[in-house]
Amino acid sequence: MEKHYADSQTKGVSTGTTILAVTFDGGVIIGSDSRASIGGEYVSSKTINKLIQLHDQIFCCIAGSLADAQAITKAAKFHLSFHSVQMENPPLVMAAASVLKELCYKNKEELQAGFITAGWDRKKGPQVYVVSLGGMLISQPFTIAGSGSTFIYGYTDAKYKPNMTREECQQFAINALTLAMGRDNVSGGVVHLVVITEKGVEHVVVPGDKLPKFHDE
Repeated sequence: MEKHYADSQTKGVSTGTTILAVTFDGGVIIGSDSRASIGGEYVSSKTINKLIQLHDQIFCCIAGSLADAQAITKAAKFHLSFHSVQMENPPLVMAAASVLKELCYKNKEELQAGFITAGWDRKKGPQVYVVSLGGMLISQPFTIAGSGSTFIYGYTDAKYKPNMTREECQQFAINALTLAMGRDNVSGGVVHLVVITEKGVEHVVVPGDKLPKFHDE
């Protein structure tokens, strides 16, 4: 894959991030913070949207090098659009995750980006996949990643439960991201969520002053 896909202005910028995806009864929520940094120290943006739409009901979120992630997602969008035309049907979530996996694996010596892919399709309903550095692909009911995730493994393991309602799942995601943003100096800003169900896609943004508080601040 040629590097010209990447925006040269984002070279060296890391999303230094907290990202997650979690399934609930009838859908899936994918979410992230909105902070980008250079070298994990200088905050270059507080308003970046790390949730990228790969197809109608399939999204991914990114961690690692922003330029590398942009290159991969642009290529993935092209592959999935072409695949959809050929099949005369929307692509499966597994197909989208597999495209990301192949791109990461084939360019593993050059790229520094990992992805969470989530979406809904008519074959398997809501799904979550992790594509790690180097191209490993794993299916999970929920997952967290990024620099802020190290602070919330205990919370997510304790609070996650299968078949949550949409409201329970959305609060779980907001709480987890808020806790990570409070501890990780390169996670922060606002909470971006995308809720994906059979009916479609809904974007939710929770500004900093609306995030829950867990201790005196």
